[in-house]
Amino acid sequence: MIVSVGKNTLFSILINSSIIWIFLLLFIIFNSCNKKKTEPGDYSDAFKPVFEKTSHYVDFNQPARGIYYLDSAFIHIKKPNLNDKFRFYGFHYIYQEKTKFNSKKALSYADSMLSIAQKSISKQQYVSNFAEANYAKGDAYFSLNQYNDAYQCYFQGYLIAKNYLNKVSLSDYTYRMGMIMYKQAHYKLAAKYFKDSYNQNISIKGRDQDSFGAFYRRQELLDNIGISYRHSGDIDSSIFYFDKGLKYINDNSLKFKTRPDMLEMARAVIYGNKAEAFIIKKEYNKAKGLLAKSIEINFRKGGDSRDAELSEIKLAQIYLIQHKKDSLINLLTHIRTQLDTIKNEDAEGDWNRLMGGYYLQKGNADKAIHYIQRYNAFKDSAIKKLSSLKESDVNQQLANFEKQYEIENLSNNNKLQRIYLQVAIVCALMAVAIILLVWRNWRRSKLDVITVKELNEEINQQKIDLEKAIEEIKISSREKDRILRTVAHDLRNPLGGIASLTNIMVEETEPDSELRYQLKIIKDTSADTLELINEILEATNNTSADLKKQLIEVNSLLNSSIELLRFKAAEKHQQILLEGLDVAEQLYINREMIWRVISNLITNAIKFSSVGETIQIKSTQQGNYVQIAISDNGIGIPYEMKDKVFNMFTDAKRAGTIGEKSFGLGLSICKQIIEQHHGKIWFDSKPGKGTTFYIKLPKPKKMDLIIIETESETNGQEVN
Repeated sequence: MIVSVGKNTLFSILINSSIIWIFLLLFIIFNSCNKKKTEPGDYSDAFKPVFEKTSHYVDFNQPARGIYYLDSAFIHIKKPNLNDKFRFYGFHYIYQEKTKFNSKKALSYADSMLSIAQKSISKQQYVSNFAEANYAKGDAYFSLNQYNDAYQCYFQGYLIAKNYLNKVSLSDYTYRMGMIMYKQAHYKLAAKYFKDSYNQNISIKGRDQDSFGAFYRRQELLDNIGISYRHSGDIDSSIFYFDKGLKYINDNSLKFKTRPDMLEMARAVIYGNKAEAFIIKKEYNKAKGLLAKSIEINFRKGGDSRDAELSEIKLAQIYLIQHKKDSLINLLTHIRTQLDTIKNEDAEGDWNRLMGGYYLQKGNADKAIHYIQRYNAFKDSAIKKLSSLKESDVNQQLANFEKQYEIENLSNNNKLQRIYLQVAIVCALMAVAIILLVWRNWRRSKLDVITVKELNEEINQQKIDLEKAIEEIKISSREKDRILRTVAHDLRNPLGGIASLTNIMVEETEPDSELRYQLKIIKDTSADTLELINEILEATNNTSADLKKQLIEVNSLLNSSIELLRFKAAEKHQQILLEGLDVAEQLYINREMIWRVISNLITNAIKFSSVGETIQIKSTQQGNYVQIAISDNGIGIPYEMKDKVFNMFTDAKRAGTIGEKSFGLGLSICKQIIEQHHGKIWFDSKPGKGTTFYIKLPKPKKMDLIIIETESETNGQEVN
C-alpha cells in the first residue's frame, strides 16, 4: 500500500504535536506546584543542643565563648538544614554587630543570612527568615550611617511581613521605626511606634508567644516607651510605663526562673531609666535607691557593665546637683578606671561634663574649661553622627519605596495580563484547530466504521477457520494416538510370544552353537521391540488418561520404587542410597504415574552409571513443595543434547555403559506426568561427572483436602 501525506495530514500532525506540548507543559507545571518538600521548619536534632548552649553563653554575657563553641560544634553537624545555617550566621551577625561593633563584618553575615533565607522551602520559613535577614542587614547599614540602604532593607522586611501577616516581623519593623524616631528626637512619634510594636507582639499566637525572646522584647518596648515619654516631658507617663515594665518582668519571673540573671539585668536597666525620671522630678532619694540597685546588679559577674557605668553617671549627676563634692569626685574617679577598661562613648562625654561641673564648684576654672571643652568635642561628634540621620526623612523614603513597589506591581500585572492574553489567543487558535480536526475526522468516521466492520468480519472468519483447524489437529492427534495404541497393542502379543518362545529355545539349544547365537539375537531384538511398544503405549495413554489422585506418603513411595530396582542395580554391582524426609509428608498424586517417573529416572541412573557406582536419592521440603533429587556419577549429558532430552522420539538418546538400549521416550513421558501434577522437572549435568534430575511436586492445598474428604464421604455413602 502507498500512503500519501497531503496538506490535511500535515495539518493534523502539527495540531496533534501542539496539543501534546500543551498537555506536557501543564503536566510539568502541575507537578512543580504540587511537589512535596521535605525541608523541616525547625532546627535539626543535631543543631538544637548547639543552639541552646550558644544562647546560654550569649544570655550570660559570654558572647565570645558562645561563638567559639558554635564554630567548633557546627563543623561536626553532617547535614545542617537551612534553619541551622541561617541561625549560625545569625549568631555571628549579633556577635559582630552588638559585641565587636564591627558593622562591616556584620553586614557580610547579614548577606549570608539573606542568601540562606532566599533558599527557604516553606512559606513560614521564608517569611520569618527573609524578614529577619533584611532587618539585620538594615541595622548594619544603619550603624554604618548608610540610612537610605537601611530604610530599603527595613521596607523589604516590612513588605514580606505585611503581605503574609507575620506579626513577629511586623513588630520588629515598628520597633525599628520607633528607634529611628527616637534618634531623630521625635519622642512622641517614637512612643507611638513602640506602643504599636508592643501591641503587635502581645497578639502573637503559638510557640513564639511564650518564648523568652518575645518576653524580653516586650519588657524592652515598655522601657523604651517610658524613655520616650521622659524625653518628651511627660514624666508621669514615663514612670507609669517603667512600673509596667517592672511588673511585667515580675509577673513572668516564675515562667523564666532558669534565667534569673537576665531578669535581673532587665530590671537594672529600668531602674536606671526610672531613676532619671525621678531626677527630673527632683526626687533624689528615690533616684539614688533605684540607681544603687541598678549598679549593684550590673556589676555582678556576667552583668551589663556599660549600663552600670551609665547609672553611675546619673548618680554622679545627683551628687553634682546636691554639691556633694567628695562623693562626686570619688565616684568619677571610680568611673574613670572603668572607662579606661571598658570603652563607653555615651558615658565618656557625660563624665567630662561632670568633671567640669566638679571643678567649677571647686573654683578651678582652668580645669573646668578643659573638661567642658572635651565634653563639647564628644557632643559635637555625636551631633555630627546624628546630623545625617536627622536630615533623612524616613517617612518620605518609605513612601517612595511604597510607590516604587506599587509601580513595579502594576508593571508586573501588565506583563502578566499580556501573557494571559497571549495564552488565551493560543488556546483559542488551538480550540479552532481542534474543532476543525473533529469535524474532518467526523466526515471520515463513516468510512472508518465501514472499514473497521469489514476488518472485524474478516478477523472473526479467520478466528472460526483457526478454531476449526485446531479442532482438526486435536482430532488428528487423537486419531494418531488411537492408531498407535492399536498397532502397538496388536504387535505386543505376537512379539511377546516370540520373545518367550525364543527364550525357551535358547535354553534348549546347545551352547556355543550357531543356532543358539541366532536365537539369542531374535530374543534380544524381540525384548527391545516389546519395550519400545510399551513406551509408545505409555506415552499415548498419558495424554488421554484422567488423573486419579490420592494421598501418598513420599518416603513409602520412594522405598517401594527403590526396592523393585535394587536387583537391576545389583546386576552392575551398584548401590542405591535413599535420604528421605525427616517428617512424613503426603502428596496428592496419581501413585502409578509418579512411581513410573521415579522408576524411569532411577533406571536411567543405573543405565548411564558405570559398574560399582552409587546412586543417591534425596527428598527435601521446599516451602509448599517436596523436592526429589536423583543423582548419579555416570557419563553425564553432553551440552549439545541438554535442550533435547525431554523431546518425544528425541535423537538425544545413547546406549548405557554396558550397551543398554534407549528409545528416547522415557524423559518425555516423565515431563508430561510431572506437568499434569503442576510440578516441575529439570536436571544439572556435567559431561563425564554425572547428572542430577530434580522433581518438585506441590503439597496438598486446602481445596485438594476438601475434594479428598468429599470423595471419601461419597464412597462411604455408596457402600452403605
